[in-house]
Amino acid sequence: MTFTHDVDVALANAAALVNTAPEVMRAGAAPREDLPDVAALDAFVEQWRWTGSRTHDADELQGVHRFRKDLHAVWSMDTEQAVGQVNTWLAEAQALPQLVTHDDFGWHLHATAAEAPLWRRMAVEAAMALVDVIRAEELDRLRVCAAQDCAQVLVDLSRNRSRRFCSVTCGNRLAAAAYRSRRG
Repeated sequence: MTFTHDVDVALANAAALVNTAPEVMRAGAAPREDLPDVAALDAFVEQWRWTGSRTHDADELQGVHRFRKDLHAVWSMDTEQAVGQVNTWLAEAQALPQLVTHDDFGWHLHATAAEAPLWRRMAVEAAMALVDVIRAEELDRLRVCAAQDCAQVLVDLSRNRSRRFCSVTCGNRLAAAAYRSRRG
C-alpha cells in the first residue's frame, strides 16, 4: 500500500515518538526516556521539522508525554478502538483540514492552527494519517518489532507487507542468532 508522502512522514513520526518512551523496550538496552527534557523535545521537533508555535516549557513536554502514551496504545487497538481514538483527537482539536505548502513538503494537510499546542498538532497529524490507514483497512501495518527482546513500534510501508523488525540491527541480530543455531 502506498500512502501519500505526508501520510508516510506522519506515520514515521508517530512511530518515532512512541519509540522515545521508556516503556518501549529496545533490544539489548535498559529502559530510558528519550524525551527527558525540553532540550530533547526541541531536538525531536527539529529532526521531524514540526512547524507552528512552541512554548518550550515543562507543560509542553508533559503534553507530548501524555499524547505519546495514548498514541502508543493505538498499536495494539482493533479498528473500532482506533477509530474511536482518532475521532476523539480530531474532535478535541476541532480539526479543520487545510491544504498548505511549506519547506519542501509540497501540498499537504494541516488540520490545526499553527498556534495550537504542540501535542495537539502531533495528535491531529497522527489522527489524519491514521484516517488513511483505517480507510484503506491497513491498520495491521502498525506493528511491534518481531525481536523477542524489543518492543519498538514500526509502520510496515513495504509493498509485500514483509517488514518485521524496527531496524536493520534487530533483523541482523536475529538472522545471526538463527544462523548460529543452525550451525549447532
